[in-house]
Amino acid sequence: MLGSQDVTSSLLNDASCAPKSSEAVVIRADFTVARNLVTLKALVPKLAKVDRRVFLVDGRNRLFVSQAYALSATHVLDNFVDAGRLHAALRPAETPNPDHPSVVAADPAHEASAGGAKSLASMFSDMRSGRPIDVADAKAAAAAIADAIAEQRLSNWLKTVRHHHEGTYQHCLLVTGVAAQFALKIGLSSADVERLTFAAMLHDIGKAKIPLSILDKPGKLNDEERVVIETHPGAGYDALVGTPGVSDETLDAVRHHHEYLDGSGYPDGLCADNISDVVRILTISDVFAALVEDRRYKPPMPRPQAYEILCEMRGKLEAPLVGAFREVALVL
Repeated sequence: MLGSQDVTSSLLNDASCAPKSSEAVVIRADFTVARNLVTLKALVPKLAKVDRRVFLVDGRNRLFVSQAYALSATHVLDNFVDAGRLHAALRPAETPNPDHPSVVAADPAHEASAGGAKSLASMFSDMRSGRPIDVADAKAAAAAIADAIAEQRLSNWLKTVRHHHEGTYQHCLLVTGVAAQFALKIGLSSADVERLTFAAMLHDIGKAKIPLSILDKPGKLNDEERVVIETHPGAGYDALVGTPGVSDETLDAVRHHHEYLDGSGYPDGLCADNISDVVRILTISDVFAALVEDRRYKPPMPRPQAYEILCEMRGKLEAPLVGAFREVALVL
């Protein structure tokens, strides 16, 4: 996959396997083997000296993804990654600024997506273990995403996240970026942008409680599986209630982001008057992100087609907001 690039390889149990002057490192290890985890943990201080640290794991296993980020990964990809995604993850996060050769300009999207994925991995791990989430870390990650969106176009964010992240983490990062762009488009204040992007980061946290066989099923869910997946808003709400730093507004967004104006949503079947503005904005962002995300079993839907589907959801989504979303969806 790496072609003619200068590559050195070694086995994990080789004492000399620690990278010395590498620009990037790719690690593929069986995380079910305890000694591999012990070896990798011992390597963390040396790995920290390498700018890009790409771990290849079973992307269907959220525990493995969380462990990889805890072991200092900057990118976590599935074992069956294609060459394009691997090359994208290994691409330098910093490139020279041609106008000022002595100045190095960082790519905000790469940095924000890596930080966001690490924060999500930590939150999902905490949820499964019954520990309180790190609210400050989640807010910082959401703010970094909003800053990256403000500095660059949404297209760059979508491309970066699709290349570097899989499954639920990809979806949560896409929703957060789309919500940030939407908030900026309709002129929300910086404080409101911060509140919305934080809610977006947390909106699917309840999926940490869903069995992976359902969460990552490559195809349509049956009726029994649909019942299980529809428990995730309530599970997220229940886990976050009483958490310092998580407002009632954020709890409302976590619980109700699948509610529709006509009362056909879940888990509470709310109707228009009972659905907050934050939830209305987040729901549009959530539906759009789900349509344009890139999964192993489905390619991303073109943005114009995804926007058409939003327009067809008359009575479910607020029409003026869908109209305002047009420029977010279609402008590159």
